[in-house]
Amino acid sequence: MHEISLGRTRDASPSPVWRVLVDRLWPRAVAKTGAAWDEWIKDARPSAELRQWYGHKPERQQVFRDRYWHELVAWRDDALHNELMSRAKRQPVMLLTATKDVERSHLLY
Repeated sequence: MHEISLGRTRDASPSPVWRVLVDRLWPRAVAKTGAAWDEWIKDARPSAELRQWYGHKPERQQVFRDRYWHELVAWRDDALHNELMSRAKRQPVMLLTATKDVERSHLLY
């Protein structure tokens, strides 16, 4: 199994890594043609309500994590999960977000 890493959309560069944007919204000021990632899976992101409530406030991080996990379990897309695992067996995978603070983003969960 290859590494699954986390990163920011602005730091994504062409490489042998399969790069996946996992944000609900398309990043500002980025053209859809020629973006520096291979796939956009907007359904793997937190709901708008949860994202707005969280607001990247450290004191809400644990509750956000729990609520986001429940959303992912309810959404569970076996085809997507299988595709990610299949890709990770063949090549490194990088999950991307436009969020400035990856350490407090939904990618950690």
